[in-house]
Amino acid sequence: MNIHTYEKVWLAASMVLIVGFIATITYGAVGPGVSMISDDGGSIDPSEINDDERFEETGVTHVGGNEYEVAVLAQAWSYSPDEIEVPAGSEVTFYVTSPDVTHSFSVVGTNVNTMVVPGQVSEMTVEFDEPGEYGILCNEYCGEYHHTMEGTLSVVPEDEFDLTELSVEAPDEVEAGNETTINATVSDGMRTDLETTATLEIGGEQYDEDVTIDGDGSESVEFAVDADRLGEGDHDWTVTVDGEEESGTLSVVDGANDDSDDSEGGADDA
Repeated sequence: MNIHTYEKVWLAASMVLIVGFIATITYGAVGPGVSMISDDGGSIDPSEINDDERFEETGVTHVGGNEYEVAVLAQAWSYSPDEIEVPAGSEVTFYVTSPDVTHSFSVVGTNVNTMVVPGQVSEMTVEFDEPGEYGILCNEYCGEYHHTMEGTLSVVPEDEFDLTELSVEAPDEVEAGNETTINATVSDGMRTDLETTATLEIGGEQYDEDVTIDGDGSESVEFAVDADRLGEGDHDWTVTVDGEEESGTLSVVDGANDDSDDSEGGADDA
């Protein structure tokens, strides 16, 4: 059978294209790691995401050593959290899902790029060796404000990273002559022990309390404040721990005036 020269050329070109397509797919799977959405993360009921322990609190979790997990919720038209911070030299596994429509989770400059399908948890792991900042984008059209759906991933030097959290309970007012307390609770999200100092500054004075926390735990400290030493008036206070800070105002009032007013009111009624 005689095959025309032009047919031979087209057959050869077709074979080259087929081999090229196969090579491209193979490289994408082996090199950059392009693949179908992983089902390793499992499934989830989109209407009950907030009740799922994996997404009840989104954000970064230390799972040991240099390994971290990040739970991310993609929803119209934002990510929660929209700012993520991890240490350099870490291995980070992202778990991403959606309660509404299909989105995507793409960390620019890395091989993290996946569709986020309601009812499915997308799982991706990447290593961050050097400090840097990466944009997070949604590249699946998800509605009117799709273009506003973005976030930031910051990789910081290891010695600048911690998961310390601070919460403070303090009264707004105290009577002169009394004492009151300002209570600080320090939480450590790392699975290593933490030894640090909680500092209260109020009325020109500074109070320090040492805090020791077992890995992935919390500890409360109590600062006793003498209203007489402060004097009447408003006094701004600040509590700091490892770069975390909370502040407020404590008012010292003259309790004698209240007693006097009550007495006068009682005499008038009589």
